[in-house]
Amino acid sequence: MMRITADIGVCVGSGQCVLTEPAVFDQDDDGIVVLLSDHPDDETAARARDAVPLCPSRALSILEE
Repeated sequence: MMRITADIGVCVGSGQCVLTEPAVFDQDDDGIVVLLSDHPDDETAARARDAVPLCPSRALSILEE
């Protein structure tokens, strides 16, 4: 099972993650990433995985559990 983590201290609010998988990622009022699910289901996991390398600040990472 994979787990997504987000380092909100380095997030620059580009929103690429939200555009890639809005069921897993959102943004707060300042544009900072908010994880809606840190363990995406099979349906959203592939797109969530695709979002990680698109993050320009490298705020997202995947941990395989």
